[in-house]
Amino acid sequence: MNNLKQSRSRIPVLSALILLLFVVTLNAQTAKLHQVATNDCGVNGKQPFLVKGDNYTMPGGIDGSAAAKTCNFGGTVIYAFDRMDIQADYQLEVVYLSDSERQQRIIADGNEVQSPVTLEAGKEQRYKIDLPKKAFAYGQLVLIFEVLKGPNALVSELNLYSSNPRKPIPFEGEQKQALVNTQTYKIDTEVDAEEHLPVYATIPYSVPGVYNPVLSLNGTWLFNPSPKADFYTGKATDANWNPIVVPGQWSMQGFKVDSAGFGGYQTTFTLPADWKGKQVKLRFDGVSSECVVWLNGKEIGSHMGGMTAFELDATGALQQGENRLALKVRSESLADMLGSLTQYAAHQIGGITRKVTLFAVPEVHISDLRIVTDLDDRYEDADLKVYLAVTNAGKNTEKNVAARLSITGLPVVLDQSIPQLAPGETWTGWLNGKVANPRKWDNEHPHLYTMKVELGTADVTTEQIEKRFGFREVEVKGNQLLVNGKAVKLRGVCHHEAHPLTGRVLTPELEQKDVELYRAANCNFIRTSHYPPCEELLDFCDELGMFVEVEAPVCWIGHHANENWKTLNYRDSKYYPYVLQSNMETIQFYRNHPSVIFWSMANESYWNEEFAQVEVYVKKADPTRPHTFHDQAYGGFNNQGSTAPIANIHYPGPNGYKVAAESERPMIYGEYCHLNVYNRSELVTDPGVRSDWALALSPTWDNMYKTAGVLGGSIWSGIDDIFQLPDGDAVGYGPWGPIDGWRRPKPEYYDMKKIYSPIRVHTEKLSPARELTVDLENRYTYTDFNELQISWKYGNEQGISFVSIEPGRTGQIRILIADPQQANELYLSFTDPRGFMADEYIIPVGKQVQNELPELAPAATQLKKSNDKYRITGKNFTCEVDRTTGQILSLRQDKEEILNGGPWLMALPLNGGGCYPNHNANTPLFNDICTEWKVSEIEATKAGDDVVISVKGSYKEFEGGYQLHINAGGKLSVTYSFDALADVNPRQWGLVFEAPASFDKTFWRRDGLWSVYPEDHISRPVGEADLFYSGLPSHIDPRVEPTWSWSLDYNELGSNDFRSTRRNIWYAGLVAPSGSKVTAASNGQQHWRSWLEKDRIRFLVADFVTAGNEMFLNSYYAPFRKPLKAGDTIGGTITLRVE
Repeated sequence: MNNLKQSRSRIPVLSALILLLFVVTLNAQTAKLHQVATNDCGVNGKQPFLVKGDNYTMPGGIDGSAAAKTCNFGGTVIYAFDRMDIQADYQLEVVYLSDSERQQRIIADGNEVQSPVTLEAGKEQRYKIDLPKKAFAYGQLVLIFEVLKGPNALVSELNLYSSNPRKPIPFEGEQKQALVNTQTYKIDTEVDAEEHLPVYATIPYSVPGVYNPVLSLNGTWLFNPSPKADFYTGKATDANWNPIVVPGQWSMQGFKVDSAGFGGYQTTFTLPADWKGKQVKLRFDGVSSECVVWLNGKEIGSHMGGMTAFELDATGALQQGENRLALKVRSESLADMLGSLTQYAAHQIGGITRKVTLFAVPEVHISDLRIVTDLDDRYEDADLKVYLAVTNAGKNTEKNVAARLSITGLPVVLDQSIPQLAPGETWTGWLNGKVANPRKWDNEHPHLYTMKVELGTADVTTEQIEKRFGFREVEVKGNQLLVNGKAVKLRGVCHHEAHPLTGRVLTPELEQKDVELYRAANCNFIRTSHYPPCEELLDFCDELGMFVEVEAPVCWIGHHANENWKTLNYRDSKYYPYVLQSNMETIQFYRNHPSVIFWSMANESYWNEEFAQVEVYVKKADPTRPHTFHDQAYGGFNNQGSTAPIANIHYPGPNGYKVAAESERPMIYGEYCHLNVYNRSELVTDPGVRSDWALALSPTWDNMYKTAGVLGGSIWSGIDDIFQLPDGDAVGYGPWGPIDGWRRPKPEYYDMKKIYSPIRVHTEKLSPARELTVDLENRYTYTDFNELQISWKYGNEQGISFVSIEPGRTGQIRILIADPQQANELYLSFTDPRGFMADEYIIPVGKQVQNELPELAPAATQLKKSNDKYRITGKNFTCEVDRTTGQILSLRQDKEEILNGGPWLMALPLNGGGCYPNHNANTPLFNDICTEWKVSEIEATKAGDDVVISVKGSYKEFEGGYQLHINAGGKLSVTYSFDALADVNPRQWGLVFEAPASFDKTFWRRDGLWSVYPEDHISRPVGEADLFYSGLPSHIDPRVEPTWSWSLDYNELGSNDFRSTRRNIWYAGLVAPSGSKVTAASNGQQHWRSWLEKDRIRFLVADFVTAGNEMFLNSYYAPFRKPLKAGDTIGGTITLRVE
């Protein structure tokens, strides 16, 4: 055993600093399991899954079986299995035989699958371990035997059993080598984050002697998609150089660059004469995603990372007068892969994608400024702590440098003297001061102060900077996140930077509009998926009031969504210097924004030892905020035991709140209630599917709000991700936002506003009275209702009501009415202190009349039969029914044809799709009626004033029949019953009829989910909609911004407004310009949909409607489904009126 003991000097003992996440059950039964892998450890050729460990055979004095006497040993021993079945059950059998006492454990991808076990000298010990699914959640199992006490770790036998007989395969090549190089969970906690934080000099407000110290280089540059290697040495003169807008993506401006190649940029600028003698910085807020920068032919720097800022010193390369700036830029780089940027957008996002700024600072200048505001235990007074860095970039030692800090509107002045600053030296220190009860910043009261810092020598100011900031403090306490001492509930959305024409490039005006739109929809939180935002977005969040989670540009590392990981090993340490860099750049650039309340290290990535090490840097880089990591905090998929202070779960389903309630950490739903997008054919056919989304969000949010452990969530997603390329292609994931790419609200926007509303009116109806009492609930975090403007209207009376209800409380308002009989509804509106209408309600007062249709008087009706049809007539009434099909050929009243087809059975199956960025502008419609109708029996008889036509027959999918009751007074009813001939899971079933194309306006009255809707919302309870709206172009150009509402958009079936399903109708119909109309009269339990079918209008009156087949929403919609088995019956009675 001497060799084994001597190995201690060359194989270090590894220690792991991870939490105990899972305790396995030992000695499980293997009766139902198949042996799928065996390893006789220590024997070459019989240990195929060994990755790391030396061989050894026990000496003769150690008793044990022959297999147990051979072993692998080392500071860590690693075995790895690929092609595991993530749905199967697995059991590990492990045998130890040790020559001396030692203690060790087994780790699987960060999870402890065997807790510490003591190995006794000379004793063969056998264990059977049921493996938790999270140990092999990605189809790979990596077992690490780790020594805790004793010389090293060992293992003698290793067998794997599974419920799936398929055998795993060993790691090979790069995968295997990466594991050998991995120092599993030996986390260094004594790191210096400052070494990895980039320098972003504070852009000055003023520099004495300089008219303007800031020069924007945004505008028109020159671009070449395949420049010569030395293009940066001279002017761009050949024909391949063309104008390009900066900031901008080259692909959105019609340029194509080889995926492995670099595009070239050039521009010129004139250096202001009064910048002479100053230090000049060149800052790029974003270049996607790898670049080299030259100034006047001299390389001044390079950068990797498409969504983070970098800063270069341009001083030494500048010349007086005109200067030439050149870049070579590659889109697909390591940064692009680790951020899944191009893959996600489904097109190259390469280019100078964010603003470019040149600015001048004095030689002795402020090179860093970090603002910290710690509040006292009562969250009233503040300790102001300002980290200041002052750099001497000159050649001379500067003495008696002084900095003075002041805050506009507060009696705060902090002075700092720096006796001496040598050339190249940077002084750093903290300026500290007490501030008595400043106004706090929170999202509902975004109070900002302006900090001024003046730098100078001998009473001469050489630089002044100004920075807006807010007094606020973020803490994690138990399973809640506190901002200024209040537990917050985050009503959020995920925000991609997306625009149809500019791609991932937005203007400041659009960034402002996004924040305003989200805020008006009662969102209080934005997650910047999956990269940091433009700086301007956070400026507006600070100013307008919005909490923000800023995410580093790291996405899908290890995740199956990024196909690179099918051949690469996500644990390989070579990928993580960039992960660290991008997190440090993110934190350093955005840290002074009060709106940012926590960081995200990555999106949907696989936690491992490298991420654990990056996390140490994140904590040290900013100890004032928590962070999260977007994996899965529970379950079998992507749950690797991450330790971020804020737990995360994506798409937890309707019961996720029950798990979060037991969480020891605050749990954020990083993504939830994904909007409809992958059921693409359903959406282009029936926009009404979008309104069903509220059926998922509403109960989910209520449960989230009421569960302390749920921090909140961010809806996926905030804006449609569709890019209209100049060549005519449309790419992206699709229309998954409550607002479209042009920033027009879609149906889900108003649903989100209502569901996220911090104002709840719990009174559902009132009786007429001189005093109306309304029950209210305040779901704000910081705002008392006495800060709102509450307006009311009742008939011709109106007024403003005042009431104090503290956050989280309930209360009442009382409204005095002079004439209670003048109206039958009370309208209430609530205006937020920040100036937008937060919510509005209509409360019914007294008896309500829903179905306002007068009764039709029956009329004498005659029946005539011929060989091919039935003819039903009466005064000014004619209806012809085909005797072969049993369907209406023509129904006329006052000589105008009103119906010319139907009834046909529709049982439209659910139609979904997979999660891919495969948006297609030519998505096929899905609107089929049942097929191959054949009549087996048909009979027409008189029944009182009516004619009754009884029809039996079969479709390919159903068999059954219907009865048509026709009266010349204008009433037609159909009672139908059909049995399914095959299994089908329908979205809608009912009967379809046809009318002439002149019936091009639909109207309705229905029960809405909300009492108030915008006038252009497709789900408004009362309204009318045109087939096509006048004033719109005959063809919608997807590259031209529309000036009309989303509901007016159209396709071959008609406008969004016309062809949307209207649920729960009291009546709905079609009307022609002449005034003739057909109306379906109902009781609030049926549903209506109309559309253009070639040269006629079809309409469906449905007895069943369920939500669409969006894969992310099916668990929410399961209670509303009615899957049919062969033999199941569907049916109902439909009543039509023609007038």
